[in-house]
Amino acid sequence: MTFILAIDQGTTSTRAILFDADMRVHKIAQQEFPQHFPQSGWVEHDPNDLWDSTVATCRQVVADAGIDAGDIAAIGITNQRETTVVWNKLTGEPVYNAIVWQDRRTDKICKALKSRGLEGLISKRTGLLLDPYFSGTKLAWILKNDSKAMMAAAKDELLFGTVDSFLIWKLTGGAVHATDATNASRTLLYNIDKGEWDLGICQLLEIPMSMLPDVRDCAADYGVTTADFLGTEIPILGVAGDQQAATIGQACFQPGMMKSTYGTGCFALLNTGANMVHSQNRLLSTIAYRLNGETTYALEGSIFIAGAAVQWLRDGLGVIETAADTQQLAEQADDGQALYLVPAFTGMGAPYWDAECRGAIYGLTRNSGPAEFARATLESVGYQTRDLMQAMQADWGDDDTAPVLRVDGGMSASDWTMQFLSDILGAPVDRPDVLETTALGAAWLAGMQAGIYPDQAGFAESWKCERRFEPQMDTQTRDAKYAGWQDSVQRTLSKPV
Repeated sequence: MTFILAIDQGTTSTRAILFDADMRVHKIAQQEFPQHFPQSGWVEHDPNDLWDSTVATCRQVVADAGIDAGDIAAIGITNQRETTVVWNKLTGEPVYNAIVWQDRRTDKICKALKSRGLEGLISKRTGLLLDPYFSGTKLAWILKNDSKAMMAAAKDELLFGTVDSFLIWKLTGGAVHATDATNASRTLLYNIDKGEWDLGICQLLEIPMSMLPDVRDCAADYGVTTADFLGTEIPILGVAGDQQAATIGQACFQPGMMKSTYGTGCFALLNTGANMVHSQNRLLSTIAYRLNGETTYALEGSIFIAGAAVQWLRDGLGVIETAADTQQLAEQADDGQALYLVPAFTGMGAPYWDAECRGAIYGLTRNSGPAEFARATLESVGYQTRDLMQAMQADWGDDDTAPVLRVDGGMSASDWTMQFLSDILGAPVDRPDVLETTALGAAWLAGMQAGIYPDQAGFAESWKCERRFEPQMDTQTRDAKYAGWQDSVQRTLSKPV
């Protein structure tokens, strides 16, 4: 038998997933790793934890499947985006903890660049906004605040990468320092129109370009693993950032198709084809994928907190034992209460981009309890998605007809949440037969490059819907609920608009 191994390195855990020759999930191994919060608004990972969990899960999934590593035709990698790793190219050791995409410590750097009137120029070149979310200012912060890193950079001893680059470098024994176009497009350092690292922005941030990885197509040759990884050399043939991998896994290959992934955060992408659309509604222009040297663009809306709010219910408040408990609680909630949770625990993402505001709950009464908190948490995901969809429709030039939304990620398994999402959007929501769409996207890239999986058209034809959720809420109720959400957001923003 022939298999494709997908490495899905996420924000809270690493997973290794074996797909068979028919693109079906064969085995999964998963390992969580620690999160580090050294200061308020700071989020870090130990890069060695990312690597160790990758090795452990890949070895475990091969052992659990009872196969030989030689049965694996190729590896595909998908990863948490924007998270920034800097390591010594002589020793392979990280010089600082990985600064996670959720981290807000570079807010002052972003504000300083904005005060110089540079956001327009940077946005035009990169499609991104000046926000701590992206990798470039995180890298600049490490170089400015760690004296050892500063000295090593001056000696040309350091390499930078998003998590995929770090894993590729480790997997190949330091032979390959590369990334794909989707991950590059999230760094704030990559000109997505020209398809190259931007010298001017690197100079603004005082980042040596010698630290930057080679940028390749999503399906391309990324070298081979060392034999000691799994017992034999295996080619790495596919790479994409997690949200782009999910877009690929959802077969959103036609302009106008849209997907939304509900994991730690929520990320919606709208395929805009060969044309880059510059958002007028503070969305991001990004690369959806690059295949055979041809770039396909997308509009993206990023919500920082989705599933993480459910984790907060479990770990912070202790009102649930498992994420699945939220659905039963939401069904029991008092319909007479209108609680709104604005989950701005690390600021607000698109379309607000407010790094300073923090989370809030509105509408509390003496009768508010765990059930109402659970429902407000799940509903916040739907409200935030509507914010994104309305902004996308305005940018895309069609704000009258809501597209069908393809959903994936852990929260998409909740029927209650997906029904509310359809209700508040007033649009159909399609849940795919294969929920592992992020890993599937990475696997398809590698398998297609290896000649095992079908081309785009064949892959799109194989996509299947497990369930479609149709809106059941009347327009008056939908609009009234959303108006309450908008009012809550305005009260929460540090500078209401």
